[in-house]
Amino acid sequence: MSDLDKVLATIDADLDAALERLFATLRLKSISTDPAFAAETRACAEWHAADLAAIGFDASVRDTAGHPMVVGHHRAGDGPSVLFYGHYDVQPVDPIELWDNDPFAPKIVTRPDGTRMLVGRGTADDKGQLMTFVEACRAWKKVTGALPVPVTVLLEGEEESGGVNLPPFLDANLEELRADTALICDTNMWDAATPAITTSLRGLCGEEIIVRAADRDLHSGFYGSAAANPNHVLAKILADLHDADGRVTLAGFYDGVPELPAALRDSWAKLDFDADAFLGEVGLSVPAGETGRSVLEQTWSRPTAEVNGMGGGYQGAGFKTVIPAEAHAKVSFRLVFDQDPHKVRDAFRAHVRARIPADCTVEFHQHGSGTAVAFDTSGPVFQKTQGALTAEWGKDAAFVGGGGSIPVTTLIKQKLGVDVVMVGFGLADDRIHSPNEKYELTSFHKGIRSWARILAALAG
Repeated sequence: MSDLDKVLATIDADLDAALERLFATLRLKSISTDPAFAAETRACAEWHAADLAAIGFDASVRDTAGHPMVVGHHRAGDGPSVLFYGHYDVQPVDPIELWDNDPFAPKIVTRPDGTRMLVGRGTADDKGQLMTFVEACRAWKKVTGALPVPVTVLLEGEEESGGVNLPPFLDANLEELRADTALICDTNMWDAATPAITTSLRGLCGEEIIVRAADRDLHSGFYGSAAANPNHVLAKILADLHDADGRVTLAGFYDGVPELPAALRDSWAKLDFDADAFLGEVGLSVPAGETGRSVLEQTWSRPTAEVNGMGGGYQGAGFKTVIPAEAHAKVSFRLVFDQDPHKVRDAFRAHVRARIPADCTVEFHQHGSGTAVAFDTSGPVFQKTQGALTAEWGKDAAFVGGGGSIPVTTLIKQKLGVDVVMVGFGLADDRIHSPNEKYELTSFHKGIRSWARILAALAG
């Protein structure tokens, strides 16, 4: 047997132990956006540092102005060095009443057809994903006492809450983190049987706005019609973000957005994609984006404006007839190609200010930004990774676009000057950021095996 064959056999034999380690980190409530969980978020960082140290990494918890980073180095070995990025923080669990079980009591659920899934917050985003890479390293160390290539692991604790401390951390540690290639495991497969390498991601611009009018909530019978209603004002502002054809109305919004290159359009057309099934899985049937654009274009190559949350006035049980003193909304823009997130933010604020009545004020809060990113897949690192994935899954790995945003990808490309290979084993129905998040057991198991193969391939 080759070393790789032995490593793959070890991964199979040690799967139960790998699941126990995954469950240990899943039980830690590392909700980075909520200060109430700061101590447990740090405990999660410490757990991962200790786990990396247990397999021979020089690992430590690094403080930032917010939640800590985890950095681990295994510098021994020949071949191109790699920087692996993941994040150990998770999304809040609200609404808790929609979970079938405790979000932080992970479990394996067996379906009637015998397939099994891991259920719990963080199973797919991103603890289950990052642990596929760590477990592959563990297996290589167990079998050979070494890794095929030098590896640095960087785990962030604020990816789900804006990542404001990642850029200064990268700036302060550029030489330490420098590598020949970067790897990220926070993306999806094409489908349950077809692995994928994500070669492009949309950028992001997040904004929170608060519209205020009267100095207190008002009785709607006494003040109705006479008093400005922040709910009405905010609703109109948000409704005006799109025209009748689904295009975003902000001034200059489409600057830097070319038509999709013909070669890329052709490659996407060859993918086995069913738009009706894609929407049907979530109970929808009509594409809501720009008129005349395919669903893949809408989700991979066109920019968006989405209202992620809004509220104002009484929202408890029963009924309360008030005109609220304030209303608020959280709005995000997914950006493509060369769109500038700072220009988009300025245009959005101008859009809002132009629609604020004299009796109202508006306050803005910034929630992160990042540019879109894309990579040329003809290079050897992409070809080797594709070959390793194809060998594991028995189907050609697809090069796909990504509709989401992983800001660290752009930061790594810009600050470290290296390509980023994004390989993930999540599925579209994993319910990330939602109640009952899950991760297929097959994704976890074959994800580990896939990374073991990729490390061997990168070593040449």
